[in-house]
Amino acid sequence: MHLGEEIVLEGGALVDKVVRRGRGGYCYELNGAFAELLTALGYRVTLLAARVMGPDGKFGIPFDHLALLVGAEGGQGREWLVDVGFGRNSHHPLSFTERGDQLDPGGVFRIAETEEGDLDVSKDGAVQYRLERRPRALADFEAGNWWHRTSPLSPFGQSVLCSRLTEDGGRVTISGRTLVTTTDAGGRVERTLAEGEVAAAYREHFGLEPERIPEVRGTGQGN
Repeated sequence: MHLGEEIVLEGGALVDKVVRRGRGGYCYELNGAFAELLTALGYRVTLLAARVMGPDGKFGIPFDHLALLVGAEGGQGREWLVDVGFGRNSHHPLSFTERGDQLDPGGVFRIAETEEGDLDVSKDGAVQYRLERRPRALADFEAGNWWHRTSPLSPFGQSVLCSRLTEDGGRVTISGRTLVTTTDAGGRVERTLAEGEVAAAYREHFGLEPERIPEVRGTGQGN
């Protein structure tokens, strides 16, 4: 969105962007592309919609987030909540039917029933998002995709952010022009990148080759 490119919610286009073009994306793109991989490997994948809990203690818009329900083809065995598109999520899949604490390198997670029949996914006692159970299609997320690309209230329009887990359980993040490295033990190092270091940082830490450096474009421009 910060490069002014269209975000196409179609399986083949998402795989092409993330895998072949070496680019990143947000939840609709990352989980959408991962769903294509899991389906090709023979898993049964259901797209689920969620509303993310904001810093104000309120849930976001409908179709705010896309997560995956994954099970073996034919309906045999356990089902898992799989989510590679949420930054504060578990490192490993969560058992979809377990209602007790689930220990993970990312924290203590719990999936709890709500009175309305939805599921609250919590980390360390704090709700991360509220998940619907109804199966969805990628096309159902078009309105959320448009809102996150164009609304001044969307967090994605307020800063350029790129983040991933590291092999040692920490995280590396580029936020604007700041490189942030954290460890699983809680250590944190921040460094401001010089203008000429930004492209190299995307390449070194994320394997990304953007044609130009992304800048905050603002919202309401329809791109």
